[in-house]
Amino acid sequence: MKQLTGDSRPEGDVTRYRSGDAWVTRTHSGPFTLEATCCLNTREAFIQPFKSISDISDNHVITFKEEGVWNYSTMLIREDLGLLVLGAREAIYALDINDISVAKSKVPWKVTEEKQKECTSKGKHPDIDCRNYVRMLHQMNDNLMYACGTNAFSPTCDYITYGDGRLKLEGNQEDGRGKCPFDPFQRSSSVMVDQDLYSATSLNFLGSEPVILRTSPIPLRTVFKSSWLNEPNFVYMDVVPESEDSPEGDDDKVYMFFSENAVEYDFYNKLVVSRVARVCKGDMGGQRTLQRKWTSFLKTRLDCSLPEPSLPYIIQDVFHVRHKKWRKSVFYAVFTSQSSSTDLSSAVCAYNVTDISEVFSRGKFKTEVNVEMSDVKWVMYNGELPVPRPGACINNAAKSAGIMRSLDLPDKTLQFIRDHPLMDDAVRPITGKPLLLKRGPLLTRLVVDDVSASDGQSYPVVFVGTENGYVQKAVNYDGEMHIIEEVKLFQNADPIDVLRLHQNQLYAGSASGVVQMPVSSCSRYFSCVDCVLARDPYCAWDATVQRCSRVPTSPENDKSNLIQSLKDGDATRCPTTAPVEPKIRTLVLGNNIRLLCHPDSNLAQVIWNFAGKPLPYSDRKYTIYNEGILVYNVSAADAGRYTCTSVERAKGRDYTQTLAIYDLREQSAAVVTDKIKTTLGILSESYTTSSGLHKTEEPPSYSKNLSSESKWIVMQVALAVLSVMMACLLIWNLYMGHISPFMCCGRQSIKNPRNLPEREYMHTGNDAVDSKQQMVRLCVTTNSGLEATSFHRNITNGDTPTDICIFKYITDESEI
Repeated sequence: MKQLTGDSRPEGDVTRYRSGDAWVTRTHSGPFTLEATCCLNTREAFIQPFKSISDISDNHVITFKEEGVWNYSTMLIREDLGLLVLGAREAIYALDINDISVAKSKVPWKVTEEKQKECTSKGKHPDIDCRNYVRMLHQMNDNLMYACGTNAFSPTCDYITYGDGRLKLEGNQEDGRGKCPFDPFQRSSSVMVDQDLYSATSLNFLGSEPVILRTSPIPLRTVFKSSWLNEPNFVYMDVVPESEDSPEGDDDKVYMFFSENAVEYDFYNKLVVSRVARVCKGDMGGQRTLQRKWTSFLKTRLDCSLPEPSLPYIIQDVFHVRHKKWRKSVFYAVFTSQSSSTDLSSAVCAYNVTDISEVFSRGKFKTEVNVEMSDVKWVMYNGELPVPRPGACINNAAKSAGIMRSLDLPDKTLQFIRDHPLMDDAVRPITGKPLLLKRGPLLTRLVVDDVSASDGQSYPVVFVGTENGYVQKAVNYDGEMHIIEEVKLFQNADPIDVLRLHQNQLYAGSASGVVQMPVSSCSRYFSCVDCVLARDPYCAWDATVQRCSRVPTSPENDKSNLIQSLKDGDATRCPTTAPVEPKIRTLVLGNNIRLLCHPDSNLAQVIWNFAGKPLPYSDRKYTIYNEGILVYNVSAADAGRYTCTSVERAKGRDYTQTLAIYDLREQSAAVVTDKIKTTLGILSESYTTSSGLHKTEEPPSYSKNLSSESKWIVMQVALAVLSVMMACLLIWNLYMGHISPFMCCGRQSIKNPRNLPEREYMHTGNDAVDSKQQMVRLCVTTNSGLEATSFHRNITNGDTPTDICIFKYITDESEI
């Protein structure tokens, strides 16, 4: 074992050592020691998406949700009917598969009041647990579907038909125990094979009796024994037609993926491992031993290990990429970490079906032995195996020996498989390591699409859902994982509970709703460089129409005009773009300015230049962020040309694009004075400018930004105009006889605004006055930061009409 140096932190039975740039957790338990290493510098494991889309309105998505209905977690695609059959809490929907916002039919499936009371009496929550969650949907034939729900912790199944545009529950209810879980939040899996239902769930109310069950004329189930299933968490199940082109005359297999507490490790605490198991489709159980039990059940560990030692990652979801030749089929799986000592939260691994089949057909078995200091220990079995091989399907070799079905198997073979269901070898991923390692939010579900690109090759594109409502699209190019984009599907960050893929459409379900989105939106890439560097196998730059377009799927289509470089990310074939036109903006002295510049890619580095020199990223004068740059307290020295440039590196090449050019010009005091003079005149113009050069123009507040000389000029002009207007007003009142010459200086010249009725007085919202505030008489309307309002006392009950002139303090605050 490598000698560790540096700091150490003993923590009971766990000791943490620092070794270079890593913390190593060493756990001591019995005769075994497990080490888990967490690298501090794991930048290579953090893959940044090329593009991030958070605005749901810009995602080309279609949503479905009915008010008061939750937990849209079960889907069945009926291509023949053009439907997406959706199971939710106490409802089943038939949605248009092309537009899920169109609900063609709905059938409620609620819990009876009696069942709900029974569930509540057992300590379950009446509004959460004691409902009917539809957890299983399968197609039986063209007109018939099979559905199961939790039914208030009393699993029930029924048949569904669809005709004349409406769903119908047949009312032929069946016991759902062993088919559907009792607990609506417990994982389960199932598959329908030739009208036989294979299911993996729990058999009892407490969820303590796991089972893998086949519901058929000859039902079979697993043995209730910890060496068979030890607190499993089932995630996926599917059939592989291994009988096709089999020289051995092998049988079809049903594969199950789950996690469970390991029995083979001596650990101080429960250690969870990922498993893959399989049974033979033609299994009929044993004659005396293993009656109505699987005689072909075998399981082994599923490995998705990191480059450094760590605790096993836990499987969360699986997707089966089927091939016409089953030996080329691949299982993709999502795993999450069970260790708090690593910041790599999720991984994606891929497994060949043939590699899994090889472990079961030729691998070594594990066996239990009693040792000192421990009750039992699992080791590799080195003894002689019975014939036929335990766990094998009935093949040509068995038939030649007179064993035509599993009922004919000898007791010695059946007893061995009853006591030795666990294989010694683990299944390794195709590449020997994860395809994708991720930090951050956990990955929850995945689907995989096999895409033909313009180079004629096929690439598996992985769509993974996250616990915060995103879907990430990734692809592996010669061992390099590239995340093309991440799209936010659910605004309230609900975990994605189900993902389905059908004809270039992705369907995602969560607790709050369902979303439909296309697998690609090439229109998001606005330039040729952006389109090529995205390395999206769905998209290529069409040089004829000058836009990023979907790659034709038909091989007959001419693709010579398409520019696409998936493995190399080579955008040198892209045409030269037109130069960017500079935007002329006027800066206001003393203001804070924002210049917008958003790069097309998350992988691009933005560089700002002023007067031909790069600006620092961290400075008191500037702040560069993902949307642009902020310039604080601008002065005349800040006038000039600002250029925003993006630099993106791909496969050793740097691609530079000019994104924006701004010419900032100083606004002279004379121009400001002229505008204010015009504003205070008869004309009342609407004056707007960019607030800090934001694209959305807003009215500025000039008082704060003017120099002291400009402010003095403005004040003189304002006072002169106000004096003239007050004199004119006084003369006009004297001429009309509204007031006597003595009233101007008398006790009724002006009333205190605090004593005016509410209709006569409008509160200014700011009673404080400081050096940044200007006071003007509220009789003039301006538009350059100097507000004024006229108030006239209404004439009622013969009162003498009096013009009330109120002064108002104006606070000028510059906004960014």
